[in-house]
Amino acid sequence: MALFLILILVAVVLGFIGAVAEGLGYLLVIAIVLFVATIAVAALRWSKGSGRGRRRRTLR
Repeated sequence: MALFLILILVAVVLGFIGAVAEGLGYLLVIAIVLFVATIAVAALRWSKGSGRGRRRRTLR
């Protein structure tokens, strides 16, 4: 969870610098790619982890 939040923060900072600083538009592109990748990885981890603790009862 901490890694996810740090990556989101880095993406926001890079995006802000890329949008404000002249000639650093590539930082904005990197920030967008990093943000999308972070969201995708987090969604995959959360979807796999949701069924881990559940047990199914079998009818006998």
